[in-house]
Amino acid sequence: MFALTECTLFDGERLHQDSAVLIADGKIATRLPERELDPEIPRHALGGALLSAGFIDLQLNGCGGVMFNDDISLATLDTMHQANLKSGTTSFLPTLITSPDRDMRQAVAVTREYMARHRHQVLGLHLEGPYTNVRRKGIHPEQQIRALDEPMLAFLCQHADVIATLTLAPECNSADHIRRLHEAGILVSMGHTAASYDQAMAGFEAGVGFATHLYNAMTPTASGREPGAVGAVYDHPEVRAGIIVDGHHVHYANVRLAHKVLGERLCLVTDATAAAAAGPDFSQFDFCGATVYVRDGQCLDERGTLGGSALTMIEGVRNLVEQVGLPLEEALRMASLYPARALGLERELGSVAAGKVANLVVFDTDYRVRATLVNGRFTTQ
Repeated sequence: MFALTECTLFDGERLHQDSAVLIADGKIATRLPERELDPEIPRHALGGALLSAGFIDLQLNGCGGVMFNDDISLATLDTMHQANLKSGTTSFLPTLITSPDRDMRQAVAVTREYMARHRHQVLGLHLEGPYTNVRRKGIHPEQQIRALDEPMLAFLCQHADVIATLTLAPECNSADHIRRLHEAGILVSMGHTAASYDQAMAGFEAGVGFATHLYNAMTPTASGREPGAVGAVYDHPEVRAGIIVDGHHVHYANVRLAHKVLGERLCLVTDATAAAAAGPDFSQFDFCGATVYVRDGQCLDERGTLGGSALTMIEGVRNLVEQVGLPLEEALRMASLYPARALGLERELGSVAAGKVANLVVFDTDYRVRATLVNGRFTTQ
């Protein structure tokens, strides 16, 4: 057992001063006033830094110079995890974009093994495609976009304990397929879609419960007569969404508007690539056969198509506060509690409460991450 002291604690609801957090056996034992702490308990004094639940990234293609699509391996996941810790991300969904069946099967096997070895780090696999709409493909390889067939549907449902999220276009998939994925326990997400409002709503009725990178690669609210996929997300009372807050994918005003409508249903995601946390000299990488160039914080192919981001979660939190204008507490919830809820893991992760996993982040008022804890293991940055 040890205690974290000399910090401003955000427990998921509000900020606390002069609080100590006790960690035991990889979990949060309790929170108590620092003055009541047993002097015999070892302490990590945090020097006035802010302590919060660790960030959970629901969409991470790569970081630290590597891409999951390029090398579907335990080593890649470990590199991504180590890079994540620099930005306060303690848990994530490695994301495999539109790929052949063999790569999808390999990603499931690798993710399963990594999750067995490292609890509460990788929370499952995010398959982004290939069952999307070629009209909204973005940087996804067009030749790999295809219909979901029965053998792969059976495989996906069989491995729903590893596949946390599957992004698809509801207008390109049958309601029966969506329903079976949902009933198996996969969070079905709408993305890379040309769905109309009615088609999106039909997808929600069938079991779609999330929207991948809101606004990007989906039909906008084009007119008063066609609310589009974005309007459907706004109009549904239960559907959640991820949003990339880097200032390139979505105008900050649109982030603010989305938050006004969705509130706690809106999650911060990075959609990050190899460029995130890779250093200032990292200038280009391969994304499923497309060369992506890193220019002024943007990841663009030769046609100017966005290819993921260079965003980290701590940068996203900062942007939510300084550019969007949200309170720090709400920005932190969008990076931790709300993603945990989206995955149904709020009893284990996402806030600082007794009995929860001790996945935590320590950072300064200038948003510099000083330390992280994963399963109660303390790592300084």
